[in-house]
Amino acid sequence: MADCQQLKAQFATPSGVEEAAHRMADFAMHHKREGRRVVLITSGGTKVPLESRTVRFLDNFSSGRRGATSAEHFLDAGYAVIFLHRHRSLFPFSHRYASLNWLDALQLVPSEGPRQEEELPSGSCLRVEVVPKVVPGLVPLLQHYQLVKEAGTLLPVEFNTLSEYLHLLMAAAQALSPLGNSAMFYLAAAVSDFYIPASEMPEHKIQSSSGPLQITMKMVPKMLSPLVRDWAPQAFIISFKLETDPTIVIDRARQALGTYRHQVVVANILDTLRTHVILITQNSKTDLYLSEEEASCGKEIEEKIVNDLNARHTAFINQN
Repeated sequence: MADCQQLKAQFATPSGVEEAAHRMADFAMHHKREGRRVVLITSGGTKVPLESRTVRFLDNFSSGRRGATSAEHFLDAGYAVIFLHRHRSLFPFSHRYASLNWLDALQLVPSEGPRQEEELPSGSCLRVEVVPKVVPGLVPLLQHYQLVKEAGTLLPVEFNTLSEYLHLLMAAAQALSPLGNSAMFYLAAAVSDFYIPASEMPEHKIQSSSGPLQITMKMVPKMLSPLVRDWAPQAFIISFKLETDPTIVIDRARQALGTYRHQVVVANILDTLRTHVILITQNSKTDLYLSEEEASCGKEIEEKIVNDLNARHTAFINQN
């Protein structure tokens, strides 16, 4: 395909992509045989290097929270999840403790039996325990995670650079294409719009002694178009639109739908990212809100997003 050739011409295939492609294809086919829907979730930001031997790079604020949280709710809804995430971005289940210093959450206590022990210089035998009040809710969360691991319904795939992300997205689309309309793409990653081609990038660290830095960047090829048109044409595809200006977000979302012809845009404003989103389709607009009371009880707006999209995906399958 022309788009595949264009991607490979602009971005050399990074090492590890072929192996990850095989893992995603095997995962998708296994769950197809099990009669399970599969969702690809992209999560986190993309790093754009400014030098070949990278010291400096351009990044964005995305932590991957929305993708990590949504993955848990998709798993609860019965989906198998390919979690395509940025290196060191937030991860399903563990994201709740991302700001925790684990040394504060652990304590040394005297050993009470034939458990794994560490002999200290003083001669005393101690073991490590978690301090429950520092890590609330850990036991049920760990039980939930272990059930997911035993079921084999979560496949993490990691990327770091923009090039890795683009190649892995293409590989994931090709892996999910045989699933037809039971495949979903939940494209929550914050992908850079600009990059510096390798042929135009300095090899070594840019020197500040050279004076003010001027950079000319190219536009990153839009992967949504070949994804919808060629790579997974029967899949249910959701993109995200984040804006800081509430007066333009609806129009921008509708423009994206008109351009790419996919199914849903999840539109949100930076200031209300955690409490309000708008789901835009070709003929509908649905506002989802998280109240203060719901937030205080530990609910997340991603649960509402996933529940809504699960219902829409069911309708999409039945219509097609």
